[in-house]
Amino acid sequence: MTLIPLSPGAPNVFDGEAPDRICRQPTRAELHAHLAPTPARGRALVFAGGGYLQLMHDKEGSEVAAWLNTLGLDAYVLVHRLPGQAGQPADIALQDGLLALDHLAALPPLPLLHVGLSSGGHLAGVMACQRDCAGAVIAYAPLNANHRDHKAPAGKPDYLPPEKQAFYDAWPIGIASEPHGLPRCPVFLAYALHDPVVPVDHALNLLKAAQVHGLDVEAHVFPQAEHGFALRGLAGTHGQWPSLAARWLERCLGGPAGG
Repeated sequence: MTLIPLSPGAPNVFDGEAPDRICRQPTRAELHAHLAPTPARGRALVFAGGGYLQLMHDKEGSEVAAWLNTLGLDAYVLVHRLPGQAGQPADIALQDGLLALDHLAALPPLPLLHVGLSSGGHLAGVMACQRDCAGAVIAYAPLNANHRDHKAPAGKPDYLPPEKQAFYDAWPIGIASEPHGLPRCPVFLAYALHDPVVPVDHALNLLKAAQVHGLDVEAHVFPQAEHGFALRGLAGTHGQWPSLAARWLERCLGGPAGG
């Protein structure tokens, strides 16, 4: 793994030990580069979840990067700063994502994918609305129904800190009335049908927008999955999701992607 600082500040400190490290107070934007063992056929920018309150760095970051390496992709896990923490603005995660895009744009050209789980999936969706990319893999992410006007369940309290709620309000991914939040690339979704943390409404809203706007969205909803299944909790039909995503990546990249 190669550490790439993207902004000023002290190096990030992680709580816990691998494979369960969590970054609770990011101090700067960093990329953690995990390169494929053979020449890469593409790059993935990986976003870990944590509700924009912390980052599940190993479970939803480095472990996802290792999986992507087996598919022939170089993977870059973004450690981004958090909205409202230490005075950061609502869009600091997007700002840090754009810093990551600038860094990757300076490398030899390869197809770029965004991969995110949970709140990292929301950020992957936000990034997919920025510059051109090959696709976005998003799992159990609060894409749109945390927006104050589209909440599921209805009446859910606003999130704290206020900057976190403001970021969700600014970027509801897949709400047809919010065209700036429509991904510009193919999207793969994996969701848990009975997830009480991130209701499946988030995926359904994006699918409705895909119908209206002609988007390319493939969605898989698993009845046995719990929130946060990532690449660990796969004892159920959702155990298929990594192989389904690998097949989808093959289509996006135009060649064998492994399994």
